[in-house]
Amino acid sequence: MEQRFLEQARTYLFQYRDRISACAERLTAEQLWWRPNEHSNSIANLVLHVCGNLSQWLLQGLGGRSYERRRSDEFAAREGHSKRELLARLEEVVTAGAGVLSHLGAEDLRARRKVQGYDTDGIGIVLHAVEHASYHTGQVVLLAKQLLPEGEAPEFYPQHRGE
Repeated sequence: MEQRFLEQARTYLFQYRDRISACAERLTAEQLWWRPNEHSNSIANLVLHVCGNLSQWLLQGLGGRSYERRRSDEFAAREGHSKRELLARLEEVVTAGAGVLSHLGAEDLRARRKVQGYDTDGIGIVLHAVEHASYHTGQVVLLAKQLLPEGEAPEFYPQHRGE
């Protein structure tokens, strides 16, 4: 059962990576950094944030890798990373996170850990990482749909069209 849970988590992380990438590929650099207002984030900020979160929770929290996160910098950035750099970083982090998940067992999922000040176990870490990536993927998709002309946004559920 644990392996099925971890396999599904990996599947979701790759799915979110693919959705974010599909949206970002259709956008210009200016659109990637566009913010609806000063209280909102750009798609680029969201990609940086997802990478930071997955690095802290999966790579460090479960994988034991050293990682010094500067969460506020993920949101403060207004430029500085190209589309190619952002998507390469997302690919790198998701692939590494999936690699961590592929080496876990039942004891790893039960073990208590502290991540970002939260006391949790491996299951909680995996659920947080997947849920967090899902949440921000939805934001990226919404922003892309707002920025792209009608009909140019990626469609992720064509099988349900017309239902």
